[in-house]
Amino acid sequence: MECQSLTARMSMRRFAHLTNAFSRNAENHAAAVTLYFMWYHFGRVHQTLRVTPAMEAGVSSHVRSEEETVALLS
Repeated sequence: MECQSLTARMSMRRFAHLTNAFSRNAENHAAAVTLYFMWYHFGRVHQTLRVTPAMEAGVSSHVRSEEETVALLS
């Protein structure tokens, strides 16, 4: 869990401390977190797995593009 939190903090500036990249409301924050985790699990090929975590779990059959992710969330 700590490793995943570190990855999230390093990938999304809104989680880093002492920056001006923050969410002005909870809805924007939730949307940014959702996009990040969709990309992390469905769009990012992990070096150790050589596939996405969703593909490894059998939830997805391919690496999702940015367009697919946005279409799913719209």
